[in-house]
Amino acid sequence: MAKRDYYEVLGISRGADEQDLKSAYRRLAKEFHPDRNAGDKDAERKFKEISEAYEALKDPQKRAAYDQFGHAAFEGGRGGQGGFGPDFASSMSDIFDDLFGEFMGGRRGGGQAGRTRTGQERGADLRYNLEITLAEAFSGKTAQIRVPASVSCENCDGSGAKPGTKAKTCATCGGIGKVRASQGFFTIERPCPTCQGRGENIDDPCSVCSGSGRISKERTLSVNIPAGVEDGTRIRLAGEGEAGMRGGPTGDLYIFLSIRPHEFFQRDGSDVFCKVPIAMTTAALGGQIDVPTLEGTTTRVKVPDGTESGKQFRLKGKGMPVLRSKVTGDMYIEVDVETPKNLTRRQRELLEEFEKASHKETSPESAGFFTRVKDFFEGKST
Repeated sequence: MAKRDYYEVLGISRGADEQDLKSAYRRLAKEFHPDRNAGDKDAERKFKEISEAYEALKDPQKRAAYDQFGHAAFEGGRGGQGGFGPDFASSMSDIFDDLFGEFMGGRRGGGQAGRTRTGQERGADLRYNLEITLAEAFSGKTAQIRVPASVSCENCDGSGAKPGTKAKTCATCGGIGKVRASQGFFTIERPCPTCQGRGENIDDPCSVCSGSGRISKERTLSVNIPAGVEDGTRIRLAGEGEAGMRGGPTGDLYIFLSIRPHEFFQRDGSDVFCKVPIAMTTAALGGQIDVPTLEGTTTRVKVPDGTESGKQFRLKGKGMPVLRSKVTGDMYIEVDVETPKNLTRRQRELLEEFEKASHKETSPESAGFFTRVKDFFEGKST
């Protein structure tokens, strides 16, 4: 039976890029993988067909030959070996490692994440929680923080080996850091058990770091906090995390900011709100009040006569700066009219006189409300 076109097998066009090719193979290989279709001969045949097509097209040189000569490119030595040539098991190992890591005990490098062929391993990223005040978020600041972390061992320059010596290539894996074992159709790749995937062994470790190439030490770092940061902002300090194993690259440090609640202000994005109590007489007669600002100063707000609780006054440009922008938010003053307490005899007499002299126009809302209540109940009784 004639072979199907490889592009047709994978369901892609001839102009498909590498990512489209890999995505198509990933989807089909998972659908027809023998582990998911136990005993299904048709699925097994399709899986082999899909794998053969991918093995041919993923290599740029093989793909170019196939595009020019078709299947004949892999017959009789014209374009190379057939779809299941001697190097097929090796290439399929890389494919299975990438796609079916969960079946093999973890994705490629699952036990050696960030590890290089020379035994170096990238250091871990660190997190530091930093609390600042709203005023500091308003103006920005430079904070000094102390971070306990692993740093490169100075005694061995991070190599992990005793000064004057160096690590030796692992005899088991030949420095690759992994070994392969054939299991039927599959070739499974695992970290080398001798060197734990590092590719090398240290016979004479450094006495200071015990062969790890790093030691624990507390460092003091300066962190620039820009004006306008919000609660939850993350700042990345590249290369300030844990030192890598045996000279490997250093991880990063992430600063997570939290803003302490303010005594007077509540923040909503770039705007801030402040609730200010005012005397009943100021609300009734009008006047002026001095309110605080985030700049640490006060500003004067005019209160018109007849002001009620909940009335807001907008102070343009007195809010928070927008991060990395020249835009500034606004500040909103909300007044809360305070009812007098602990009245003196004279104050009570004056208020009683005021009440006797009051009329519907003095308190129109309350007068109107009780009039409507009276009309409502009188209407129900008729």
